[in-house]
Amino acid sequence: MIELTKLDETRILVNEDYIQLVEETPDTVLTFGTGQKILVKESRQEILNLVKSFKCGYSARPT
Repeated sequence: MIELTKLDETRILVNEDYIQLVEETPDTVLTFGTGQKILVKESRQEILNLVKSFKCGYSARPT
C-alpha cells in the first residue's frame, strides 16, 4: 500500500493494485476499478514513484 494525502490533509493508505487511472486535471484524481474516485495532493509522477518504490521493495523481500 502507498500513503497519500487527500485535499483536506487526511493521510490515507491506498492499495496500488486497485488504481486503474491517475489523472492531473489539475488536481490529481485516482480512479479505481470500481469507478470510485478520490482527489489527492500528490502529483501523477509522485504516485508513480511511490508505486515503483513499493513494488521494488516488495519484490526484494526474502521469501
